[in-house]
Amino acid sequence: MRGLGRRLNDTGAAFAAVARNNNLRWLELAWTASIVGHYAFLIAVSVYAYNEGGEKAVGVIFLIRLIPAALISPFAGLLGDRYRRDRVLLTTNATRIVLVGAAAVAVFVDASSTTVYGLSIAATIATTPFRSAQAALTPALARTPTELTAANAVASGIESIAVFAGPALAGVLLGLASTGTVFMLTALLLVASILFILLIKIEHVPRPKHEIEASTILSEAFAGFTAIGRHPALRVMMVPLTAQTAVAGAVQVFIVVAALELLDLGEGGVGYLNAAIGVGAFIGAVGALSFAGARRLSTIFLVGVALMGLPLIAIGVWPELVVAVLVLGLMGFGNSLTDVSGLTLVQRAVSDDVMARVFGVVQMLWLASLGIGAALVPVLIAALGVKGALIATGALLPVLVLLLGAKVAKIDAAAPAPDATELRILGSVPIFAPLPGGSLEHLASRLVPMRLDPGTMIVREGDPGDRFYIVAEGRVEVSQDGVVLSELEPGGYFGEISLIRDVPRTATVTASTSVVLYALDREDFLAAVTGHPQAAEAAETVMSARLAGLATTGYRSTA
Repeated sequence: MRGLGRRLNDTGAAFAAVARNNNLRWLELAWTASIVGHYAFLIAVSVYAYNEGGEKAVGVIFLIRLIPAALISPFAGLLGDRYRRDRVLLTTNATRIVLVGAAAVAVFVDASSTTVYGLSIAATIATTPFRSAQAALTPALARTPTELTAANAVASGIESIAVFAGPALAGVLLGLASTGTVFMLTALLLVASILFILLIKIEHVPRPKHEIEASTILSEAFAGFTAIGRHPALRVMMVPLTAQTAVAGAVQVFIVVAALELLDLGEGGVGYLNAAIGVGAFIGAVGALSFAGARRLSTIFLVGVALMGLPLIAIGVWPELVVAVLVLGLMGFGNSLTDVSGLTLVQRAVSDDVMARVFGVVQMLWLASLGIGAALVPVLIAALGVKGALIATGALLPVLVLLLGAKVAKIDAAAPAPDATELRILGSVPIFAPLPGGSLEHLASRLVPMRLDPGTMIVREGDPGDRFYIVAEGRVEVSQDGVVLSELEPGGYFGEISLIRDVPRTATVTASTSVVLYALDREDFLAAVTGHPQAAEAAETVMSARLAGLATTGYRSTA
């Protein structure tokens, strides 16, 4: 609990750091308006589809929305590498405003459902480039590495909150007004997002040094399948992970059916039930902050998978409002446990050289299973009825846990947790404190311990910078032009200026006593502080003017 409390304090500090930077504050507010509007819009589309064509329409529209999104997703991120990222954000939101506004007008004038569906699907697809462009723009706006990692942590926290805030807002409006009203609200939120983006003052936008070809993305995806196939425990783990995501897709349809048919809550009930899931997911995400270093993550993963299915059984057996709200909150909690522990297990089990390709496969499986799960619900309801379909779908996951649990548990042996000391040392560095537990674990696995004798020169002024260092034991002396500037003790760190500025070392660092250091290679450091591997390249060219006085601030760093 002490570790969880520290992580919560770090999260609060991250929000405060972002609030002090005007540009980051506007960017995060733009993200908030965009993502809340997105989730509210999805609820309204589901309700509209149900009113027009029942649960079959909800499932089909959900599937159709995901197919192009899955195909476009790998390429959407390239827009931020080819064009100015703030303009990508503005263009994305402007396109969504036109499409969402047109969908609202179509609803108000009773246009054909095909027209509304087409506009809604196009608006959802247009959302795809926003997140990657936002993540890539963040390094250009941060003034220090700590602000950079804090901004990434805040963006993740905002999305967790939006998962229940958006549906709750949609639920209120659907109860008071109509689907078209929610569409109009979404458009207004996107207008607000644009206004926030326009307030951002960008001094310099780095140009990319290279482009990523579509053929490379496709070849890496196939290599990811090969990597998973060679890892027996990971291969088995993909079954419950994919099944859990399919159930999550099915829940998107079941929520609409349960609210309007089983529980008779009206259209607003769709938003309220989704909000219950979101609240549980947020609580689970907060609890997951303490997962860093956990030794039995497979147990947490399996519990989360079971919790995704059992609530559906409960609703099918006891279709009461109180039961539904409570168990859906439990489902959201389980979903967060599964997502965080599952992805962390993959990070532990897979070597770094194939990590991106494996996660590319996981992303594809996630999108495909979401759509398939949603599309199968109408078939199950036709065969088993609403209650029977809920029970059958919910039973799938606990059964898989019983059948595959022992095999999945073997992944703990193949994917050991990082050393607790290394995690503690990383967490003590302000630059890394806001990072999620899974990111900290991956970074800890990249640390290189070093034991040096007194008098050993660690870095020399004027030499190229290739590593970031953290002092674990002993003391080191920092000098410039032969003049001693300071002495760093355990918890101190140095080397980030050279890495981020891509310039020679600005000072010489020598061991004053016997020291134990932990070193982090340049690529790993830059990827960590940006929170977006492709944006690490941007960090090298953007931070120069802003870090000139870093050695004299409270960061206890230099070189």
